[in-house]
Amino acid sequence: MRRWPAMAVQSARSKETTMQDKLPLAIVSDIACPWCFIGKTRLETALANHNLTERVAITWLPYELNPEMPAEGMDRTAYLDAKFGPGKRREIELRLSEAALESGVTFNWAKVTKSVNTRMAHMLVAAAATVQRGSEMTAALFKAYWQDGRDIGDIETLVAIAGEQGFDEQAARDELSNDELRETVIGLEAHAQKVGVTGVPFFIVDGKLAVSGAQPPDVWTQVFAQALTGGRE
Repeated sequence: MRRWPAMAVQSARSKETTMQDKLPLAIVSDIACPWCFIGKTRLETALANHNLTERVAITWLPYELNPEMPAEGMDRTAYLDAKFGPGKRREIELRLSEAALESGVTFNWAKVTKSVNTRMAHMLVAAAATVQRGSEMTAALFKAYWQDGRDIGDIETLVAIAGEQGFDEQAARDELSNDELRETVIGLEAHAQKVGVTGVPFFIVDGKLAVSGAQPPDVWTQVFAQALTGGRE
């Protein structure tokens, strides 16, 4: 946990974090990152343990672990074997499965057959955030990819997910083709890198406290104690 530079605060202030009675919490994340799914779940557990779920306003900020991933994606096993080697891939998946089990997360490795480009998924979250539903869309995308094995790099899949969340499908399709929204997402990703985010998940609490990685609930207990004694009792 460290202090977050003041220059990074502005991009974390969105419509989801303007309510003065809530503690702002920005999460830099990538849907294609399994540790981000685990980190999200661990945070939610900690919030529930401390009765803080309704006292925190979460903003999701985009980060692409592999921005050069082709738009059509790649076979996941082939991609990871080329990157890490077959033995290392299996070791990583075993470690992730153990951490997930402890955290209450389920990964359906058999269904996750493709490594995807997540640019449009981040655009969908950003669009949902304008009506204060960024967290709901993020949860739906994590489930769609890691548990249902859906191709969240595909525009029609994303439109369908938006429809399942109660959004107008044509409006979602329009947003996913919106160049201004695309540039906004790219700009937010560049800003995260500029201020020192080199991996995800990365959490910014109250615009000041930075927490890196999928930390367990007991770490969050310390973070909340520090944040809430800073004038937010």
